[in-house]
Amino acid sequence: MNHMFPILAAAEPAKAGLFTGLDWIIIAAYFGILLGITWWSIRRSKDTADDYFLAGRHLTWWIIGASIFASNIGSEHLVGLAGSGCTDGVAMAHYELHAWCLLVLAWVLVPFYMRSMVYTMPEFLEKRFSATARWVLSVISLVTYVLTKIAVGIFAGGVVFGVLLPEMKLDLGFATLNSFWIGSVAVVVLTGLYTVAGGMRAVAYTEALQTLVLVFGSILLTVFGLIKLGGWGELRNVLGSEMFNLWKPLIPQGVEGTWAPVKEAGRMAWYFNGNYPWLGMLFCAPIIGLWYWCTDQYIVQRALGAPNEQQARRGTIFAAFLKLLPVFIFIIPGMICFALAISGKVPAFQGLAVQEGGKWVANREECQAAFPLMVAHVLPSGLRGIVVAGLLAALMSSLAGVFNASSTLFTMDFYQKLRPRASQHQLVWMGRIATTVMVLIGLLWIPVIQGAKGLYHYLQSVQGYLAPPIFVVFFLGVFMKRLNARGCLAALIVGFGLGMFRLAVDTPVMLPLAGYENGYTAGSFWWIVNNIYFQYFSLLIFVVCIAVMVGVSYLSPVPEEARIKGLTFATTTDEQRAQSRSSWTGRDVLASAAVLVLILLAYLYFRG
Repeated sequence: MNHMFPILAAAEPAKAGLFTGLDWIIIAAYFGILLGITWWSIRRSKDTADDYFLAGRHLTWWIIGASIFASNIGSEHLVGLAGSGCTDGVAMAHYELHAWCLLVLAWVLVPFYMRSMVYTMPEFLEKRFSATARWVLSVISLVTYVLTKIAVGIFAGGVVFGVLLPEMKLDLGFATLNSFWIGSVAVVVLTGLYTVAGGMRAVAYTEALQTLVLVFGSILLTVFGLIKLGGWGELRNVLGSEMFNLWKPLIPQGVEGTWAPVKEAGRMAWYFNGNYPWLGMLFCAPIIGLWYWCTDQYIVQRALGAPNEQQARRGTIFAAFLKLLPVFIFIIPGMICFALAISGKVPAFQGLAVQEGGKWVANREECQAAFPLMVAHVLPSGLRGIVVAGLLAALMSSLAGVFNASSTLFTMDFYQKLRPRASQHQLVWMGRIATTVMVLIGLLWIPVIQGAKGLYHYLQSVQGYLAPPIFVVFFLGVFMKRLNARGCLAALIVGFGLGMFRLAVDTPVMLPLAGYENGYTAGSFWWIVNNIYFQYFSLLIFVVCIAVMVGVSYLSPVPEEARIKGLTFATTTDEQRAQSRSSWTGRDVLASAAVLVLILLAYLYFRG
């Protein structure tokens, strides 16, 4: 097959100088365009909170969709998702096929959000329940962003730079920074600069550009990887049907299929490939997905920037289409990387695969670098620069999103509450200061997250601990008008407490900290807590939150009808229903149906 693609001769690893002049020109051009968009955003900006945090509510549907996708497709995909493809095949595609959750946002929650004209998700919770609920959710959200999105973004930036520029060092006199530190700091600082300067407009428009670069570059990587390996048929032949079985985690296999531990390093662990509990995947994964896509400020803020309900809905439907791509542009390249390691066609990949009992097994730690390794050793000069720009786009877009969301939460939910008479100018500057603080927190987090192992699992587990109470108060709040502020507050506090307790127990083992490399003493209370599978613990939090919210609400007064008018299905007026109905057409329904059909086709194809 190589005679058809002579450019592949240039794709072999170049030990001295990974990047050519053409690569550097492409990367420089990418940053030049980012600078231009940021400058354009600054020139167009108005010194108001509405403009800085929501781009003046003028975002069109394609900008909203691309921005949602770019915010989601970040470092956890480049490092974590591609790594999971290398180790476990298509198993993680379940999370990526949660595109249907965006349809729930589009058709169920967007009408309520747009009607309420809020800046933040906690502000919506205040309208539905109370000011205290708003404050508590803001605290939970900011903690979640630091522990997940910022931490993961920093770690992935270091991994990418460590692979692509391993020899890079910076001598400060009192210390020498390696490529991991340089990459982490560079990604955080550069992203912080244009986020602070341009606000939501700069974030949204740069993310639209980054979506194009990321998708195009990742498709190139998939195509050249398959060419290097010998095609799709060779990929299936080398890896076997097990790596292509998307159904296995969902098919009941008796008691052992619901609770299937694997002994590793003196402690119990669970993995997706053959040992992934189907109950957790079937019931917990949708909870995390609906929380993330429908109630998280990080995602929903883009829809809030729409001028009307129609543009917000169409933007989220467009994002649902884009969300189907990661299976093919991140998971598949990870699988190709593992297949190339097994076949021996790329010597640099040999450490990724080892034989155990006559079977090839992936080295989980090494596989975290699968995507950047593919960039370094499979792509030719020129194209390598495009994909590296895509890598940087993903790293920066996810961090830009979280910086902007965090500054919005802090400014509108804390500062404005404390300073209700603050001018629009003061709100904008506080947003810039809050973003700068988040950047500094990100820099301080580098030495902590540097030791993390199993990036994608870390991300999903932390989200699993913190998502259930937020999911419960939003969805039950919209569907059940009888639930009140006391029930909401009790559910948030109890759920957040349980999640932080589990996270405090897990963190020493996940990082791992000195003395906790092998976990806790077997049979101890802490060992039991640490070894309850994270999805099962998440389901426990979910059930407890429902019981607490419903129980406390029914033991306390009924909420005033006038207060919750238009904020639940039961209190929506005929006029509001008619207005919402006029915002969509048959094309929107057909587009949503197409997303569902594509998801079904993916499940039908990936059956092993």
